[in-house]
Amino acid sequence: MGTDRLSILFVASEVEGLIKSGGLADVAKALPQALDSMGQDVRVTLPGYRKIKALQDADIVLETQLEHWPHTPYRVRQLAVGEVKVYAIECDQYFAREEMYSEYNQAYADNGERFAFFSAACLDMLPKLNFQPDIIHANDWHTGFVPYLLKHRYAEHPYFARTRSVISIHNAVFKGVFSYEELPNLAEMQGHYAPDAAVSPTHITMLKAGVMTADKINAVSPTYADELKTELGSHGMAKEFRAREHDLVGILNGCDYSDWNPATDGFIPTQYHAELSSMQAGKLACKRELQKRVKLPESEAAVFGMVCRLTNQKGVHYLLPILERFLKLDAQLVIVGTGDPILATQLAEIAAHHSDKFAFVEAYSNELAHLVEAGSDFFLMPSEFEPCGLNQIYSMAYGTLPIVRAVGGLKDSVVDYDSDPDNATGFAFIHPEPIELLSVMQRALLFYLQQRDEMTKVQLFAMQKQFCWKRAADEYLALYRSALS
Repeated sequence: MGTDRLSILFVASEVEGLIKSGGLADVAKALPQALDSMGQDVRVTLPGYRKIKALQDADIVLETQLEHWPHTPYRVRQLAVGEVKVYAIECDQYFAREEMYSEYNQAYADNGERFAFFSAACLDMLPKLNFQPDIIHANDWHTGFVPYLLKHRYAEHPYFARTRSVISIHNAVFKGVFSYEELPNLAEMQGHYAPDAAVSPTHITMLKAGVMTADKINAVSPTYADELKTELGSHGMAKEFRAREHDLVGILNGCDYSDWNPATDGFIPTQYHAELSSMQAGKLACKRELQKRVKLPESEAAVFGMVCRLTNQKGVHYLLPILERFLKLDAQLVIVGTGDPILATQLAEIAAHHSDKFAFVEAYSNELAHLVEAGSDFFLMPSEFEPCGLNQIYSMAYGTLPIVRAVGGLKDSVVDYDSDPDNATGFAFIHPEPIELLSVMQRALLFYLQQRDEMTKVQLFAMQKQFCWKRAADEYLALYRSALS
């Protein structure tokens, strides 16, 4: 591996520390920071949403307009996340709104146009800022037109002669499907012909545009990379991912433990670390506090925790059919989350009938999420699909054994006790069936009741697992170098 320094532009629709709605933002903060600490020249760009608090005071480093039709005026403001430079692309007609993507559960009608503009401006600004990246790293559908425009619009442009592109797939469910009419600001779409992006005679998807034109494609775990080549795992793009399989690589995300570490966590009543008496005392104090907070009886019963968006993706529909049966057992369940109102209503009704064993908190609460991670014995993640997932990694750090469906990043990060007791960090089931979930929850409960010493050993082993960003960043650098060669 050469040690030569690479210039990298990381393009994302959200960045933790500035604005966030999901896991993509965590990666957009942590990966550039890891690359920066390894001596790479990495810079990040995102839309200059009005919602970003730091935006108003940030320096304007460029005031210009697109060189290409329709010559939209825009400004670039320079911010920072840690040591990393961030370029926010400001254009009031697209980004001076209350939210990033939607309001009142309705996506903005011009999202295609907004992110097409953002993709065009990302490339347009580079010669003007005199930043010449070796690698442009796009993420998810919002930035799918970045590799596309690099390949088509800038194919002959000398400034970009050496620039290569990578696109990361964090969640292929969201594809950015738009009609040609919805992209009035992209000259390339005006002929109603874009084979690299088209999904029908009238519509394109921005994710396909990126996947078919990027030099390399990456999925956020090795198993997810394999799943993208299947009909079920790709949500309808298996053909495209198979066509590019030689350029498709899975890299498991790292984890930023700065917020999720039981030894320094300010949200929990007692901090603890990976040593027997510390862990046992700490987890017990956190369990008591959790039971008190959600009004469950103080007891020695095993506590199963779950913090998630209430969606079928997170496997709530596997849990609901077996919930009443599970609640007959000697265990407690705490679920914290918001999302689908129908799922929320069903959970609330069951919780009302079993208030001695099941607490459902319909809220997004960071503080409560930390308490659930620390005070539970098991953490449920029975996801239908999970490209990478972070909560299973946080759970291990807190000595809380994850119960997962063996898909995507969950399969790559959690070792099932029955399959490999010596290296186990949790429990896993395979088939997407409610009865399979019930069976693995019963397995975990028996383990808690009958093999407490063994369980303690597994908890301490799980706490010592490290999913660090340095390892992931090394793999990304290797991917970048393969794109350049």
